[in-house]
Amino acid sequence: MAKLTTNQTSTIPVKVGNILIGGDSPVIVQSMTNTDTADVEKTVAQVKQLAAAGSELVRITVNSEEAAAAVPIIREKLDQLGCDVPLVGDFHFNGHKLLAKYPACAKALAKYRINPGNVGRGKKRDLQFTQMIEFARQYNKPVRIGVNWGSLDQTVLARLLDENAKLPSPLDVKEVMREAVIVSALESAEKAEQIGLPADHIILSCKMSDVQDLIAVYQSLAERSKYALHLGLTEAGMGSKGIVGSTAALAVLLQQGIGDTIRISLTPEPGAPRTEEVIVAQEILQTMGFRSFTPMVIACPGCGRTTSDYFQKLAQQIQSYLRKMMPVWRKEYPGVETMQVAVMGCVVNGPGESKHANIGISLPGTGEVPVAPIYEDGKKTVTLKGDHIAEEFQDLVDKYVQSHY
Repeated sequence: MAKLTTNQTSTIPVKVGNILIGGDSPVIVQSMTNTDTADVEKTVAQVKQLAAAGSELVRITVNSEEAAAAVPIIREKLDQLGCDVPLVGDFHFNGHKLLAKYPACAKALAKYRINPGNVGRGKKRDLQFTQMIEFARQYNKPVRIGVNWGSLDQTVLARLLDENAKLPSPLDVKEVMREAVIVSALESAEKAEQIGLPADHIILSCKMSDVQDLIAVYQSLAERSKYALHLGLTEAGMGSKGIVGSTAALAVLLQQGIGDTIRISLTPEPGAPRTEEVIVAQEILQTMGFRSFTPMVIACPGCGRTTSDYFQKLAQQIQSYLRKMMPVWRKEYPGVETMQVAVMGCVVNGPGESKHANIGISLPGTGEVPVAPIYEDGKKTVTLKGDHIAEEFQDLVDKYVQSHY
């Protein structure tokens, strides 16, 4: 079995800006803005926020002339801010026109995303698809051919349904739709190569909104091609539903070595930051052992022995603090992202879990002596007590980082 720190499949590596996708490279986290791209200031601010949270690629909508004109300005402002995250242009319907009219936009983007179901209808489809691939060739840009079953190329589906109807034992309609999604991606990639776009400039995705459909489609896609693959459960939903669905699907595929980039398509809560989808993607990869992004906090769920919510508040405080510090720590303390911090609530598992972590605290449970032993690298170093345990433990975490990384 290949190392869990890298992708396990042998896909063709693709260079996107300063990021390498596929081959033996780590699985990459990406996200997408929900601002009006024509609003330069808001888009720059959100891209910067997503990048700071850990998004390694950020996709932006390019749906109008105003948006296309704004792209190079957005890129310039991000560069001035020291934010070099590659930008991916999301094109539907009119991408061929926008790339032709706004060459500065075409140059500023690190990658184009093309949905073969939305590049045109009838005779225009092949022409407009060809035009977009030609622009990718002209500017040496990789392309993600992103099929979505909500906007599937109906000519492919109709063809496969006709072929299926002639079989002695026709397949279920759902199976035909899954196959149509895969065929749309593979035939589009083949056409792109015929036009002259190299295989190392092509990434495929086949987005589905059902977990079992997504798993089945990507398993087949991985068997039938060596293109780099982008994973994501489309329209995953809001809150725990979206997180659980995305995790269930992606965990199965990633464990099988399928997937080179991932996105968690969460519907944000009203007023909530867009960055939650980045954090969820990172936590999927980190909890599975594929990559490390930020120190992990181990905390018990609580029980009748922990009637106080003190350990919960401390765990939340420490986790927020670790994420807040990572932009600084990542530069100054290489390897700190692998650190584990335990915040435990009573004597049952507290000392043991704390000893297994790099640094841990075992808080007193109900009726226990009001002291909190600290363990570093398996050894008890100090016992905290009094009204400032939280502040003192955070200070000890700081000192541990400074002395060990």
